[in-house]
Amino acid sequence: MLKVIVTGSTGLVGSRIIELLGKEFIFLPLLQTHIDITDKDDVWKTLKELEFDLFLHLAAYTNVDGAEQNRNLAFKVNKDGTKNIMDAVLYKRKRLIYISTDFVFDGKNPPFYEDSLVNPISTYGESKLEGEKVLAGKAMIVRISYPYRKTFEIKKDFVRAVRTLLEQRKKLSMVSDSLITPTFIDDIAYALKHLMQNYTNEVFHINGGGALSPFAAGKMVARIFGLEEDLIMPVAYKEYFKKKALRPQLSDIRSKKNTFYRMKSFEEGLQFMLRS
Repeated sequence: MLKVIVTGSTGLVGSRIIELLGKEFIFLPLLQTHIDITDKDDVWKTLKELEFDLFLHLAAYTNVDGAEQNRNLAFKVNKDGTKNIMDAVLYKRKRLIYISTDFVFDGKNPPFYEDSLVNPISTYGESKLEGEKVLAGKAMIVRISYPYRKTFEIKKDFVRAVRTLLEQRKKLSMVSDSLITPTFIDDIAYALKHLMQNYTNEVFHINGGGALSPFAAGKMVARIFGLEEDLIMPVAYKEYFKKKALRPQLSDIRSKKNTFYRMKSFEEGLQFMLRS
């Protein structure tokens, strides 16, 4: 079996990958207590002592709004930390997969494919793109968008955040004139299984089947889980984000390359969560 080092192994996506694929790969989680990816010497010393076949890099600075006030930290983690890992991994002649984001696009001329023009409009997006640039042609880059899963105690994704508010019968405003592409994390894991076993130094989009507005997504969550749709109110993109970091407005993410795993639509993902 392939030995795979994983950063971000306790996070929303990484922890589920290990849960689902733990019998098919030997995972070696690297926690923040084990390694400081922003410290080049620490990265080299740690990886020098480990035997592995592939490095799956999920750890990142992901606070989109916080990155606007902590620009240096976002770039230190997402760009410099990624370069530190790349240098050490390639020195050992091993393979590297970098998990990136749809935030590398500006959301102005959808749909967005693997070869679409990148043009981030937030510090977070810029920092993740700089990480991509460091790796271009030397590692695999996998972009994901709006990941969600059934359960995870540490952090809520947008589906469970909406469910929680609706269960508390609280009103919430959701953007009606933008698009997102929600992606069921179980699908991300199974698609990554194929990519880890069929590695190439390319860019891949692993995203849900179909884009919709956050408002429509919220209504769907309410309908499928038997909650009150009327608690969800539409709000315009410009109004909602006037005091926040900008997100790509029309983030319709698609893939030209994923012919190996069928990704669920948002409705299918929610129905799966309901049944399982």
